[in-house]
Amino acid sequence: MAEIKVDCRGETCPVPLVEVRKAVRRASPGDVIEVLGTHPASKKEIPVAVEALKLKMLGVEGPDEDWAIRIQV
Repeated sequence: MAEIKVDCRGETCPVPLVEVRKAVRRASPGDVIEVLGTHPASKKEIPVAVEALKLKMLGVEGPDEDWAIRIQV
């Protein structure tokens, strides 16, 4: 099991969501993706995409302008 870090701090939509999709494509089952960001809308959009992709949401932490989202593939 690997942990993939996706640092999108300072990026706005749709960059964080695009980067999450890229990370999901290169991940193996069981891998954990940690996404770091600062864009409030992406903090809301990424969990919706995780659900649509049928992945496991491990957690969303931090305020809207400095957050971390953990996803298991």
